[in-house]
Amino acid sequence: MIVSEQKRKSNIAEYVIYMYQIEDVVRAYQFNIDAIIENFVRPQLPDSSFLPDFTNWYKGIIQRMHSQKIEKNGHLHEVNEVMVELSYLHNTLMNIIKDNKYTSLFEASVKFIEEFKEKSNLKEKNHIEIAFHALYMKMLLKLQKKEISPESENAFDSMRVLLAYLSKSYHKMQKGELDFVNN
Repeated sequence: MIVSEQKRKSNIAEYVIYMYQIEDVVRAYQFNIDAIIENFVRPQLPDSSFLPDFTNWYKGIIQRMHSQKIEKNGHLHEVNEVMVELSYLHNTLMNIIKDNKYTSLFEASVKFIEEFKEKSNLKEKNHIEIAFHALYMKMLLKLQKKEISPESENAFDSMRVLLAYLSKSYHKMQKGELDFVNN
């Protein structure tokens, strides 16, 4: 099973961040499937038997990115749809279900989300999208081996916990286990 499918089924937050990374990898290799496979995919595979599946998957990603005209920036429709669902769930947990734990996690992270919003070019994004972009930025900083201050680590951790709870709620919702009435 392709990594994205596993993540989508098990942890929707990891799926979103993974797909952000894949979109950027495709852009970094300028949509060149041979370069992506040779330099990015092949070094990660335990053996070459997985190569045809990964090649087809990346070809599909490339084709969809071209057809959706997101060669320079933006996200695939399937990622945006998940983001809409997560944003809707966030609003439901906050305003309809009034989930106390989720509300307290959001209140603990909202100041960090707002700070990140002010420092970024994400002014038009909602709180959940901003938190995802912040955690993706943290991943990029770690890949570049850049130092992250304790204050920033605290902010990232607050957003990570919020998105982890939202992700668990998302999977409960998908299974029909989230109680929208008796909370």
